Amino acid sequence: MSLSFKRWATTWVFVMTGISVTPAGAADQAQVDDIVRKASHAAYYQGVDGKARVDMRIFDAQNRERSREFTILRKDIDDAGDGDQKFYVYFHSPADVSKSAFLVWKHVKGDDDRWLYLPALDLVKRISASDERTSFMGSHFFYEDVSGRTPDEDNHVLLEETDNYYVLKSTPKNTGNVEFAYYKNWIHKTTFIPVKTEFYDASDRAYRTYQATRVEMVDGYQTVTESKMSDSRIGGYTQMRYSKVDYDVDIPEDIFSERYLRSAPRQYLR
Repeated sequence: MSLSFKRWATTWVFVMTGISVTPAGAADQAQVDDIVRKASHAAYYQGVDGKARVDMRIFDAQNRERSREFTILRKDIDDAGDGDQKFYVYFHSPADVSKSAFLVWKHVKGDDDRWLYLPALDLVKRISASDERTSFMGSHFFYEDVSGRTPDEDNHVLLEETDNYYVLKSTPKNTGNVEFAYYKNWIHKTTFIPVKTEFYDASDRAYRTYQATRVEMVDGYQTVTESKMSDSRIGGYTQMRYSKVDYDVDIPEDIFSERYLRSAPRQYLR
């Protein structure tokens, strides 16, 4: 999940069209791996830490709307190498999810650790690896979408190169813990922001689509400030909008622990 900033500057409007297509065979694997690394950095590693207020709107197949408002905190553990990270998500509203909290310890060389705190039951629930690709708090986003998928989990090839985008196909190395057969990423060639992702089933049907619907230059960082996820299997879509955001705020690492699931770090949630 990318983080925005307070001061907005140039707004980029990305047009999903392509011309001057370059054959995929022109790229070697080293170039493809470099594109994937830069895209992962642009999507999840801007700054050494950060926070944002998120307004999430969920629309079902009948266009009925539900909302969620939460704050997300991020801490990079390995600043230099785009390595392990920690995420903390605290829900402010509505009442049925208020004070719920979600904690992720992202490991680039192993399964992530994830916990969910349910205040109504005063229960901390461990989320297993098999649950990572299930709905995040009733939305069309998955738990894995919050912290991102580690690039090494997939094999990547360049399908085509247009004037504006690298179009990559990624196939999971372990097919037993995912529901998709492969996915495609449209990565902007200047910013390396993934502006569109399509997930395909075994019949080559695209059933789930992510879009970065607004990308802005903030304090020198290109940042997704609005995004959308749709799923044709269940219908509807979810929109996220980011505000009240800061990078490099020196969030203490001990906040990303089970202790703060029950006792929210309110000074970082305002």
